[in-house]
Amino acid sequence: MEIEESRKPGRRRAYILFTIAIFSAYAVFGLSDTVKGPAIPRMQAEFSITEFQLGILFTVSALGYLISCSYAAAIARKIGTKTCMIAGMSVMCVSGLFICFSRNYTELILSYFIMNLGSGMLEVSLGVITATTFTKNTGTMMNFSHFFYGAGSVFAPILSARLMKTQISGYVLGWRYMYLIVLSWMLIPVILTVFARLEKRGQSAEKARYSEVLRNPALWLTILILGLGSICERGVSAWLVNFLEKAYGFSGEKSAMQLSMFFICFTLTRLVIGPVIDRIGLINSLAIVTAFAGVMITAGVLLGESGTFLLIVAGVGIAPLFPTVMAVAAKLFADVIDHAMTAILTTIGAMCVVADFLLGGIVYMARQIFENRYGEAGVGYAYAAGYMFLGFCCFGAFTFAMILRARQKRAGQLV
Repeated sequence: MEIEESRKPGRRRAYILFTIAIFSAYAVFGLSDTVKGPAIPRMQAEFSITEFQLGILFTVSALGYLISCSYAAAIARKIGTKTCMIAGMSVMCVSGLFICFSRNYTELILSYFIMNLGSGMLEVSLGVITATTFTKNTGTMMNFSHFFYGAGSVFAPILSARLMKTQISGYVLGWRYMYLIVLSWMLIPVILTVFARLEKRGQSAEKARYSEVLRNPALWLTILILGLGSICERGVSAWLVNFLEKAYGFSGEKSAMQLSMFFICFTLTRLVIGPVIDRIGLINSLAIVTAFAGVMITAGVLLGESGTFLLIVAGVGIAPLFPTVMAVAAKLFADVIDHAMTAILTTIGAMCVVADFLLGGIVYMARQIFENRYGEAGVGYAYAAGYMFLGFCCFGAFTFAMILRARQKRAGQLV
């Protein structure tokens, strides 16, 4: 559905309702994806989970996302993007029950897997809808849409920490009921989407053209940029609180506040940076923001506790990555966006599976080495080593952004 359709008589109200549904879905998606930061140390303590097992948990979660992304676009073409979006949100909502009543580490893994099956369906359907709706000022509108994800992420750490300490009739909610409450809020965009109307799009992309999309080097450069950027974004969300608690002895609430401050930078950047990105160019912007994020994370880790603010400021560089890459995809693969979105998100899911496993392994192995040598202080060094990996991912994304820039400039297609 194009924006212009919303101006036709009788369609404006439906368009507004659907837009609200989209923005609310992004907001609750941001909440659900980020509350795990403060919850992870509590889960780790309750189930006696090692850092390596924590990596396995995130790996299986990413595997659920990967599987979901691989079939979500095909499902959306058969049952409709709107129905696929509702199904994804419903699965996420139900997963809150499974997480809440997990009795052991294995059940927790399965619950996270189910949640990410839903998140993959939601992300693909939202990606297709926003890419085909915002065809003008794409960088601005993509960043603005994802601003709502960031807005949810800002409140998630503080909300998570507060809910886990909330008492009802003398019973502390803890991380279990916190998850149940937050994921149940997915019902809000579900209800809005049910009553909204989305015009069906014509299928302009033929099956035979999918192989052409996969053979395009620009697609794989785009995937590598976004994949490495997504690893960094997911890594900050999952590991920052644990890193600050284990490395610097921050309290749970103080660590959650730092994560919220990261997402404040993240969210405000998405709110204001769109016009700047459209002005200097989408691919040029990718090179700039990835380099900035890499420098901030690396310097923040090397400076120790005094560099914590740099880890927060890194959100300015990480924030525009996802929406800007989606804008690049919308420009370069406009007539085959469904296929491009499937390839991008599925491959990124695979990259995140490997990265989550690798990150958990890095921290676990570094802890064995450093703890034996430095005692309790070695735990902090191990988490610092893992966090440094995120900075290297940003520098990798910068390298591929520069290659993509050179290639598209030679072809006269620099967007």
